[in-house]
Amino acid sequence: MSERIPQYCVEIKKSSKSFKVDQMLVENLKKSLSSKMITAMKKEYVNCPVAKQEVVFLVCFNCKSYIRRVKGVVHCEGKEFGLKEI
Repeated sequence: MSERIPQYCVEIKKSSKSFKVDQMLVENLKKSLSSKMITAMKKEYVNCPVAKQEVVFLVCFNCKSYIRRVKGVVHCEGKEFGLKEI
C-alpha cells in the first residue's frame, strides 16, 4: 500500500451542542469506537476544503480522503469527499 500524502491539514473546532449525524454511520462506528468517544466527536467539526463547507468530524472521520488526526488537526488527502464503503 502506498503512502498517502496529506494535501490539507485542517483544524478541528469544538461546538457546545452536538450535531445531528446519520444513525447508520453511528451504528457502524460503534464497532470500532467507544460510545463516549462518538459522543465527544459529535460536538466537533471541520471546515472541509474538499466539500467547501463545515462537516461534522464523524463524517470527516469516515471520509475517503481522511488520513489521520494528530493533535487537533486532520490530515486530508483532498482528492474526494464521500463516505467509505462500509
